Amino acid sequence: MMNENDKTEILEPVETPAENITEPSKDGRKCPKWLPPLVAAVCAVILVAAGIIGWNAYSGAKLAEAKEACATAADTVRNNANEYNALLNGDAADAAAVKAEQVKDSKTVESLGKELKAMAPEYEGCVAENAQGLDAAAVKLNEQADWYETHEKSLSKAVRAVVESKAAKRLDDAKTNLTAKLDEASKLLADSDGKVADNATRDALSNAIDAANGLKDGNDPAKIDGARKTLEDAINGVNASVQAKTDADAQAAAAAAAAAQAQAQAQSTYSGVSSYSGGAYGRTEGSTSGSNTYRGTTSGGSGPAAASAPKPNLNGAYGCGNSCTGKDDGYYHH
Repeated sequence: MMNENDKTEILEPVETPAENITEPSKDGRKCPKWLPPLVAAVCAVILVAAGIIGWNAYSGAKLAEAKEACATAADTVRNNANEYNALLNGDAADAAAVKAEQVKDSKTVESLGKELKAMAPEYEGCVAENAQGLDAAAVKLNEQADWYETHEKSLSKAVRAVVESKAAKRLDDAKTNLTAKLDEASKLLADSDGKVADNATRDALSNAIDAANGLKDGNDPAKIDGARKTLEDAINGVNASVQAKTDADAQAAAAAAAAAQAQAQAQSTYSGVSSYSGGAYGRTEGSTSGSNTYRGTTSGGSGPAAASAPKPNLNGAYGCGNSCTGKDDGYYHH
């Protein structure tokens, strides 16, 4: 007989809403239906976050890569620009001062002028803030680097052409001048034979001619100009020696002419003293007989004329007739 305490209460089963019950899991356990959407949502959020993080990482990497590429391009531009400007302000500036008449080919000067008129690009640098802008800047910088490299080569070529053309003109001029000086020296050497005061100057000129002939076909304008200068010095030496001999000969001729003139004058004076001076007589006072003395002098008189000249016959008070006798004093006394 059952008592009241032994009675078991039979409970009615409680129904659970179907939407809250999911299918059993593989291990037999059941889970709520709201859990999978929640998990999916969480996963979606995680994926979005991961995507954002990944995109940011990718964008950051691309930005860093773009910055590095742009910086490399900028360095290349600066290096190429520095080389171009060094040439422009150095050798190109020197070549630009060369005139058309100083070169063998004037077209080289024209070509250099065109190269110097080229407008260099304006440097902008890496000023963009994003990868796309930096990539565009890098492209432009690379183009500028190419411009500087290309124009540095073309400008260098134009400068070299001017320098070589100027050197060719100098060599031609040196050879032309030396040839002309050789002709002058050879003619002088032939014409000066026996006309110099010092023959050593002609020997020096001959040696200079031989040395110049050995260099006239060379390719060193400095040596050719040196040979021409040596020739000029030797030519001047011979000319000075010729002038010295000419002056000495003129002085000797003048001295000889003066001596001849003096001798001619002396001979003319000596041969002109040949006239007869006649006789001179005088009376000696104090004689009571009135004696007279006669002194006859002849100057330059000789020969028959002098012998036949009559002696004065002093008669009267002044004469002595034929009785006058000569004395040792050269007078005739009565």
